[in-house]
Amino acid sequence: MKTRLSLLLALWTLLVQLSLAQEAAADACAETKTRYFGRFSPDSRTRIAYPGDESIDVTYYRLQLSLTYAPRYLRGEVLVRFKTKAVANGCVLDLTLALKVDSVKIGMQKALFSHVENKLSVTYLQAVNVGQDMAINVFYQGTPAAGGYGSFSFGTINQGKSQAIWTLSEPYGSSDWFPCKDNPADKADSSDVWITAPSYFVSVSNGILERTSANLDGTKTYFWKNRYPIAPYLISIACSNYSLYTNYFRYSASDSMPITHYVQPENLTASVKFNLDQTPKMLKFFSEKFGPYPFLKEKYGHAECGFSGGMEHQTCSSMGAYGQSLIAHELTHQWFGDKITCQSWEHIWLNEGFATYGEALWQESLAGKTGYSTFMQMQAQRAKNATGTVFVANTANIGEIFSSNRSYSKGAMVLHMLRGIVGDEKFYQILRTYAASKYAYGNAITEDFQGLAEAVMGQKLDYFFKQWIYGEGYPTYQFGYAYELKNNNTYRLYFNLRQTLRSTTPAYFTMPIPVQIKTLALDTTVIVFNNQSEQQFTVDVRGRPTDVLLDNEGWVLKNVAPANLVTSVLETEQEPQWKVYPNPATEHVTIEFKLQLPSRVIVKILDPNGQLIRLLTNDLYPTGTHFIKTTLFSIPTGFYLIHCELGDETWTKKLLVK
Repeated sequence: MKTRLSLLLALWTLLVQLSLAQEAAADACAETKTRYFGRFSPDSRTRIAYPGDESIDVTYYRLQLSLTYAPRYLRGEVLVRFKTKAVANGCVLDLTLALKVDSVKIGMQKALFSHVENKLSVTYLQAVNVGQDMAINVFYQGTPAAGGYGSFSFGTINQGKSQAIWTLSEPYGSSDWFPCKDNPADKADSSDVWITAPSYFVSVSNGILERTSANLDGTKTYFWKNRYPIAPYLISIACSNYSLYTNYFRYSASDSMPITHYVQPENLTASVKFNLDQTPKMLKFFSEKFGPYPFLKEKYGHAECGFSGGMEHQTCSSMGAYGQSLIAHELTHQWFGDKITCQSWEHIWLNEGFATYGEALWQESLAGKTGYSTFMQMQAQRAKNATGTVFVANTANIGEIFSSNRSYSKGAMVLHMLRGIVGDEKFYQILRTYAASKYAYGNAITEDFQGLAEAVMGQKLDYFFKQWIYGEGYPTYQFGYAYELKNNNTYRLYFNLRQTLRSTTPAYFTMPIPVQIKTLALDTTVIVFNNQSEQQFTVDVRGRPTDVLLDNEGWVLKNVAPANLVTSVLETEQEPQWKVYPNPATEHVTIEFKLQLPSRVIVKILDPNGQLIRLLTNDLYPTGTHFIKTTLFSIPTGFYLIHCELGDETWTKKLLVK
């Protein structure tokens, strides 16, 4: 008995720890991405930089970066290749004024340029036509934007003991350290990042490490090659005195992919290694759920940086901690955020909502339905605190983009509710179809995901996405029920549902809602499609109902107000002394009842929602049979309830007025 109690206590402690870790993951991710930029919100730079020069389509970036830590300085040469989309005499790249442009070359010739308001305007050597391949080399230098959570940081990690340099460019910070078209919708087909820094630093970036070069001046150059499409904000560097800890993801009997963890030597503890060792398992699990890992020809891994959360840089997430939920969050991004990137920041939930839901799925893999439900209950509570729509209306405010309650938690709840509607088989088919669709290695908006979900389901889901992505808030329900014996052991249940009308859009929500019905014979769940503010549903069940629960497993984001709709027995074989006739009735109705003892009797006519239509009596009656007759001329046709009260007992009988 003591052993069992100890195990239960240990399990409870583990669940609490998992819950705290879960909550920290999305919070840390959101905080990391808003901490620096949030100080400037709304930021005039964002409105200027986004969406970039629409006359060019970038195909390639090559970053050659030379870094010194003391003094903190960057010298860069960046090659930008692109195709022209319009007849033009020049183009514009995004680049902060904090960096000085020394020269710009087109081929071997210097080009005229101007650098104003964080825009680098380059004049072509001659006018170009549509579809022309162009290459521009930009030579620049300076100290990029500083700050502990900035787009480019010279800082420390390992409690200040180790020097480090890292980037975090989402959403508008790529142009803080290299010239680019700073728009998530314009992905380059490939990229190279060559980092030269003092030999103290191990320098990490996207893709495969082709080679390293030890230089005579005491520096070392790392040549990183990426051959997958990549958004500019996903290009990254991370430099420190890392130790390399490697796992392998064996995705077939004969093939494997390296998982490279660049971690401070002192931080490679047993617990950190244990969590990092879960990465191959996560890759296998998510590959089964979402389809093959998107960058199998290169790698996955982590690089330790000086912020508290994580950032899903393509093939190498930058990490400030190594909790399993955070690892799962950033790994899920490799499919949803990196392989398929939101086309604009208004649709950031396609990145962050999906990654947060990846955390839920990992908890489900660890602790089954209980782990999943615990995580999603927490997300539901946070989602209720969200303001505005999941679609981000104000993308000039970084805090609005990365609102943890809205983009993360409510975004995850949208997927949770979709899973509840379509079922597990179709839900995972939707995710795999989306990940393998024409949007793969490109960009998508909400309507793209919706269209694929509808194609898989074979039915429209417009009502769902319109209200949950473009509407605000969540529904508040009231419900009640009544039942009557139909025949033998079959009972007819009348389920009444009402939504509190709202002043915001939508006024009320349309949703299929699970209703759990408990009876003396068995328990069953039915789905009612609620598309009105007030609605009644009729269900036949075996056995006398003992309880009715509205979405007891929490598949719908909602509040349930105390039930004040009528909940009672309409008619059973145990109470034959109450009679209502004629029924259906037209001009009048008679209520007949028999008393064994003198009693006070209350008789009312109610509408189906329990609202009083007429009080027929509230008097003392002697022993015997009594008749109450009332006219129905002023009562519209429809379904009503004759509600009778005798002491603590109540009976309700249905009445149809024709």
